[in-house]
Amino acid sequence: MENNTRDTNMIYGIHPVIEAIEAGKEIEKILVGKDVRNPQFMDLLKLIRQNNLPCQYVPLEKLNRVTRKNHQGIIAYIAPVTFHNIETIIPSLYEEGKNPLILILDKVTDVRNMGAILRTAECAGVDAVIYPEKGSAMLNSETVKSSAGAIEHIPICKVKNLIQTIKFLANSGLNIVACTEKTDTDFTEVDFTKPTAIIMGSEGEGISLEIFRYTHNEAAIPLYGKIESLNVSCATAVILYEVVKQRHKK
Repeated sequence: MENNTRDTNMIYGIHPVIEAIEAGKEIEKILVGKDVRNPQFMDLLKLIRQNNLPCQYVPLEKLNRVTRKNHQGIIAYIAPVTFHNIETIIPSLYEEGKNPLILILDKVTDVRNMGAILRTAECAGVDAVIYPEKGSAMLNSETVKSSAGAIEHIPICKVKNLIQTIKFLANSGLNIVACTEKTDTDFTEVDFTKPTAIIMGSEGEGISLEIFRYTHNEAAIPLYGKIESLNVSCATAVILYEVVKQRHKK
């Protein structure tokens, strides 16, 4: 069975991908067949490099599993949103007199989790969601569906270097909070009333170890059952609504 060919965010073939890039489309990811060589293909690769687009080299067999159409060794996924720049969002929030609340997703890989998180983030008043370019779920039609339309209403920032982005947020006056089970600090003990960036980790491994060097606080959600962790979208909802609770006390 052919996968994703009806998904409007997927295009394939040398000329369609070139046209998409030159038209300024938001490219989520490009799959390039290994060992494919012809002049037009090399021109496309040069264009990909010039635009610094996310590119993954894969066996042709993988491309054939994605679509049986004539992909010519290239498949690209168009993002369903326009990405934003966090370095322009933060100053704008301060200029508007807002108290920034930023959500960082460290390599969340499930598209439905991503969509559910975006939905909760929008409902909780998050000002922007950040995720790294590599190792994260793609924003596709399933993400859009799971977000229940929230993806259209919340700024999303895809970054190449998550550590540098976290440093920028810290230097901009945000308190960096890592949500992790590896701490004794209850999430209700953290002060979320000041400008805050909350980091949520991946489904399998949690937050990357190197990121903890740049956090100001750690927060754990207490668990009283036999299972050791919450689903990341559920954990995100718990944390974000603690922020809502603290910031909207009457």
